[in-house]
Amino acid sequence: MAVIGSIRKRSGLLIVIIGVALAAFVLGDFVKSKPKQSMNIGSVEGEEITIMDFNREVDKNIENTKQQQKKERLTQSETYSVRDLTWDQMVRMLIMNEQYDELGIVVRPDELFDLVQGPNPHSVITQYFTNPQTGLYDRAAVLNYLQNLDKLDPQSKAQWVQVENYIKEDRMRSKYNNLISKAYYVPEVLAKMIYSEDNDKATIEYVAVKYTDIADSIVTVTDEDYEKYYEENKYRYEQKTARDIDYVVFNVRPSQEDMGAATKEMESIYEDFKNTSSVIGFVNANSDNSYDSTWKAEGSLPVEVDSLMFNSEIGTVSKPYRNGNTFHLARLVATEMRPDSMKATHILIAYAGAMRAMPENTRTAIQAKFLADSLLNVVKASPNKIENLAINFSDDGTAKDNSGDLGWFADGSMVASFNNAVIKTEEGGVTIAESPFGFHVIKVTGKKDISKKVRVAMINQEVLPSSDTYQNIFADASKLASENHTKEEFDAAVKEMRLNKRTAPKVEALSNYITGVPNARQVIRWSFNDDVETGSVSEVFDLEGMYLVATVAKTYKEGYPEMDEIKSRLTTFVTNEKKGDYLSKKMKTYNGDFDKIIAEVGGKKDEVASLNFSSRNIKGFGRENKVIGSIFAQTTATTLDPIAGVGGAFVVKISNFSPAAETNNYAFSKTKVIDGFQRRVNQDFVYKAIKDVSDIEDNRLMFY
Repeated sequence: MAVIGSIRKRSGLLIVIIGVALAAFVLGDFVKSKPKQSMNIGSVEGEEITIMDFNREVDKNIENTKQQQKKERLTQSETYSVRDLTWDQMVRMLIMNEQYDELGIVVRPDELFDLVQGPNPHSVITQYFTNPQTGLYDRAAVLNYLQNLDKLDPQSKAQWVQVENYIKEDRMRSKYNNLISKAYYVPEVLAKMIYSEDNDKATIEYVAVKYTDIADSIVTVTDEDYEKYYEENKYRYEQKTARDIDYVVFNVRPSQEDMGAATKEMESIYEDFKNTSSVIGFVNANSDNSYDSTWKAEGSLPVEVDSLMFNSEIGTVSKPYRNGNTFHLARLVATEMRPDSMKATHILIAYAGAMRAMPENTRTAIQAKFLADSLLNVVKASPNKIENLAINFSDDGTAKDNSGDLGWFADGSMVASFNNAVIKTEEGGVTIAESPFGFHVIKVTGKKDISKKVRVAMINQEVLPSSDTYQNIFADASKLASENHTKEEFDAAVKEMRLNKRTAPKVEALSNYITGVPNARQVIRWSFNDDVETGSVSEVFDLEGMYLVATVAKTYKEGYPEMDEIKSRLTTFVTNEKKGDYLSKKMKTYNGDFDKIIAEVGGKKDEVASLNFSSRNIKGFGRENKVIGSIFAQTTATTLDPIAGVGGAFVVKISNFSPAAETNNYAFSKTKVIDGFQRRVNQDFVYKAIKDVSDIEDNRLMFY
């Protein structure tokens, strides 16, 4: 108690001490020189893109992608692609909006009205509102859709706003491109030069020796030769920041113990499957896949059970069999003689709330059933009237064009209740069925290729690795990661543990792909961390069904690489330059005598009867700009000094020049150049050029 009393007496002092300590702790963190992490994912010309705005647009694009691809969710790779697309969209919008504002490019409300509802609407409108039966644009459908826009759900309204925004953006882009294209001018003198390049002809003979035909040992390549070539050509090798990543994958697969336990479990399920009276419930409780009631034709089942199911009594169960890591069981549920294809004519009576029912349909389900029953009685009495009745009563939008005739359709291709009704009704008979679309009055007009089909209950169980298996494999991966801290140690351990090392070369910071690695993004982000250096070894990455340990094998800095880094890639080009010098000097001693050149140097003679400057190619060698430029720099027949080309050394004799026919009309030459420029504009070359010189800050690596 005395101690406690002493503490109480000094409580004020303690409070002060604790307060000072806390302040020191907080201020200590505050004054540490930590870089401030930006809350923005990037900026364009100083205009910020916040992470909130970015994520909002990503969410919109993800929803649109899921709807377009009819998926409930996207894979990690697909989601990453959507993020990349969103970034590109936002950067483009900021860059181009500035251009539009400076030039006064807008889309007026009346202009947008015409693009949506006018006689010549935007291509998006004609695409969405084309009658599938006639293939023609249906303007009435557009008007009907817009009149009922207020009745649509919020998601549909938002989609329409996106469609309108796309139309506006596309229209502004079109105006901008037209403005640039129309401003392009080809002077008469330039058109004349182009005309000459296309139509002036030269007749030549030449001897050429390919560099590949002589040994590399015939020339000596020095470091000075490499340096000279590198300085003249390093622009060709400009690179982005990248990493070479060496990695080892530890796949988590079922062990022998796991397979043994699964085999025993499947044998137990087999016995229960034979005796159960609730087949569907048993399958749904024990299989990785839900019960499938589809009727199967002979030959469509797995080969292990196909014959058994088609030649056994109902209730027969196959012995368990395994494909890969998955066990399978099959039980024959039913057999039936069924057609492969059927044909029917129908009248659809929809009601409010039914699938795809028009917004103006206010009919109740009871009213729809009453009308369908009435029509059924009429058709039963006079089956031939169904076509006219379909035209006048059916809510199927195609009925006006096909009189309700659905043509031939495969067994199982229609909604289940409709399909079953046609199966159970004789050809020529009339019946009624209810589906999510409403009530169908059906006349069966054909059945063909009737054969035995079976309904089979399948149990599929994938054998998954046990927790012990995961722990054992993780222990191996952890051993590699924790005991080795440099690339040299990593490589030695990989060899000692007899592991398979793979390499992902030149992985860029915003890449999302490494061969054989799902969700590789986290590995790539690690390799670009500020504290990760060349030779660093990662911790264990826990990926989808695997563990991974990586090391940064090499780092590439943005810009021009050092010559030593790419020296091996330069060898062929430097050697060819030396061969070109060697061959040119040797050829020159024979003063254009083709026979002596061939006899002493090598190569073969060839000719081109009609060469023009625009062709750029020499037969047998491909693009040889230096050779062709040298030829058309002449004006009279002559023999050129030896030329060291790209693929070989040449001696060329010009025997004749045929100048282009005189003309005062260079319209074709002008059109050729203007069309080429127009293509480049439409292929986004203008935007790419503006983007290249724009101040863009990209912080995506900090966020994903």
